[in-house]
Amino acid sequence: MKSKAHKVVIVEDDSMFRESFMETIATTDSWTVSGCHVRAESAIEAIPKSPPDAVIVDIQLPGLSGIDLVRKLKPLCPETQFLMVTVFEDADMVFEALAAGASGYVLKRDVHSRLLESLDDVLSGGAPMSSAIARKVVQHFRLPIQEPGEDFHLTQRETETLDLLVKGYFYKEIASELGIRIDTVAFHLGNIYRKLHVRTRSEAILKYMGRGGES
Repeated sequence: MKSKAHKVVIVEDDSMFRESFMETIATTDSWTVSGCHVRAESAIEAIPKSPPDAVIVDIQLPGLSGIDLVRKLKPLCPETQFLMVTVFEDADMVFEALAAGASGYVLKRDVHSRLLESLDDVLSGGAPMSSAIARKVVQHFRLPIQEPGEDFHLTQRETETLDLLVKGYFYKEIASELGIRIDTVAFHLGNIYRKLHVRTRSEAILKYMGRGGES
């Protein structure tokens, strides 16, 4: 029996790129386009009514930005994965997008060859990035940072949990590594998010590593 296709919404004001995304997605049975928007405002209104599996979001949109869109929609659609597509390689913009709740950041010059792979990746818990972006992220974290957990009053177990989260471990892997139940991992992460004053995995990582700014 043929598996059901995952739904993706495109938020892109450039018709050339929008049509290119649609043509690429049409080549696979794994994904189907369930909506298109040229402005963040219309997407913010429509998407919560029928949350897709993923949203492809251009950062530079007329009116509200793609980052604003993710910041507003992620709390309303926690299961939806947001893949940013952009021409910008600015490190601060990368981190702002991730802190807002984006799961991946792909440059438009790489999208044609990586779009389907990136969509599959975000759905399976990955964080796809163009190589140029990944390099900037690595360089950014090579800068001097505060001692992890310095001012957050984390317990030893919470610190161990967050250390594994930073390394890219999933809940199941954290539970296995620490010898605890998955619901215990979720409990610790709930406390961690509360102490760090964040709401998402990306925000927690950035804040913990000293890149999230002040609350």
